[in-house]
Amino acid sequence: MRQIRNFSIIAHIDHGKSTLADRLIQHAGMVEDRQFRDQILDNMDIERERGITIKSQTMVLPYTSRSGELFELNLIDTPGHADFSYEVSRALASCEGVLLLIDAAQGVQAQTIANLYAAMEHDLAIIPVINKIDLPSADIERVKDQIDHDLGLDSDTAILCSAKEGIGIEDVLEAVIEHVPPPSGDTEKPLSALIFDAHYDPFRGAVASCRIFDGSLVPGDIIRFMYTGATHKVEEVGVFHLSRVAQKKLSAGSVGYIIAGIKTVADIRIGDTITLDSNPVSTPQPGFKDVKPVVFSSIYPISSDDYPSLQDALDKYKLNDAALVYQKDSSVALGQGFRCGFLGLLHLDIVQERLEREFDQAIIMTAPSVQYKFTLEDGSKLTIENPQYYPEPTSIKQAMEPFIKAIIILPERYMGAVMKLCLERRGSNPRVVYPTPGRVEVTFDMPLAEVVFDFYDRLKTVTQGYGSFDYEITEYRESELVKLDILVNGERVDALSLIVHRERARDLGVQVCDRLKEEIPRHNFKIAIQGAIGGKVISRSTISPFRKDVTAKCYGGDISRKRKLLEKQKKGKKRMKMVGQVEIPQSAFVSVLKTRDE
Repeated sequence: MRQIRNFSIIAHIDHGKSTLADRLIQHAGMVEDRQFRDQILDNMDIERERGITIKSQTMVLPYTSRSGELFELNLIDTPGHADFSYEVSRALASCEGVLLLIDAAQGVQAQTIANLYAAMEHDLAIIPVINKIDLPSADIERVKDQIDHDLGLDSDTAILCSAKEGIGIEDVLEAVIEHVPPPSGDTEKPLSALIFDAHYDPFRGAVASCRIFDGSLVPGDIIRFMYTGATHKVEEVGVFHLSRVAQKKLSAGSVGYIIAGIKTVADIRIGDTITLDSNPVSTPQPGFKDVKPVVFSSIYPISSDDYPSLQDALDKYKLNDAALVYQKDSSVALGQGFRCGFLGLLHLDIVQERLEREFDQAIIMTAPSVQYKFTLEDGSKLTIENPQYYPEPTSIKQAMEPFIKAIIILPERYMGAVMKLCLERRGSNPRVVYPTPGRVEVTFDMPLAEVVFDFYDRLKTVTQGYGSFDYEITEYRESELVKLDILVNGERVDALSLIVHRERARDLGVQVCDRLKEEIPRHNFKIAIQGAIGGKVISRSTISPFRKDVTAKCYGGDISRKRKLLEKQKKGKKRMKMVGQVEIPQSAFVSVLKTRDE
């Protein structure tokens, strides 16, 4: 066990985490140059295109140190985005140390600090690494100052490297051996293993990635998941190279995988503890929690005939992504569909894109909403995430919505624009810290509903890409919530309803009506688009009708002839309006997702 090191790489998005992992894998000789490709641990096309890690990967790196000793380094890769913070925390619980990667040009960002705190919570050895030192804009001294002041780490221990150019890679590996302690554990104790990830293999079922803390595991053992109580017979154990490599045994201190005929990823709970059924451990590993979705949206097929294939696609997708929650839903305007729960906006975006790409589904998504809590006059409590189920306004005693603590780090010159943006989105209680000259860290309490639309995009726009944002959900607070209904020609369109704060209802109503006016084509009769709270109309746009020039055939003559023709046309239009149905194109539902001014 003295020769094993378990470590992870944590960083803000785009600071070079996947590139450093590539170089470490190449340096360890795990892949031949002809087989190598950038972001080798990122398997999905969407990960490679966007340059983000969605699904964490694990890799065993054999490394001979400068002193000639052979070490086994277990690299546990983690997703970088705030949506997947629970997966990151489980991966960190499986390590003894981390490489904290900082971009030499951008310096310390919001998620750098959030990740540092996560590593400190698990009491890990933290090695600061300054990456991208080959960039012309790299300012190493400034970044060292930030490591000292912002992070409270010793900048003298920081390793300088360029993952892209392969500079300083050996120094990084030596630092892992020197500063990361070897795992502690006892092979004689009962088996205790932490599941930190799972993925689906179409031939073998769900494969659990785990870190063995105590005991050992061999094929044929009967294991028990402590949270679910399910038992399974182990078919295969092994370690991760570029592909899975079967082993005879997994012992305390090591990281590997278990295949035990588990049908779906949903049967494996991330953070659960595995133990032997015959000799169970008394207490599970700490920190387990059930992942709860925070953002909700409905998915509908564009053609109602595609409903069965969408259901099939979601069932298959769920095999790979246990965090997606869905149930059947229906809408008068859009027909049969599914109400889905996501970990955050990036998760929603990824699910939508993967359904379209991998499963060839043409879908519409309704505007994302969050979970609201209502206390009614009779004392009963309701939790609602779908505006369709908003209770009768007269029966509501108290309404509550989720709040987040938003941490934004930005250059000082954008301070005014960011303050304005946050206050517009009902941010309150701003706290400002100046970690280093020229940089500001602002903390706001904000409603989650104001962030789920396009807050991140707007922040990037007003800070010209320099602002970084991280958040954590804190609590539910009392709020004055109303249901904003959208009426097209007097008919309520349920798929366009929103639950909003009363102060923001008028602005949102005007924006939605204006967007729909652009998207809905003109008909032969006048169409009114209205935003209403209960019976009170708060916004309106009117689509003017097509008009035939009925007076064109009147050359000169008395005005009364023209008037007679126009009156006749008016009556015809009125009759048409009574029977006329408005066709709302699919693009109109999509446009409401972009209700904010861009």
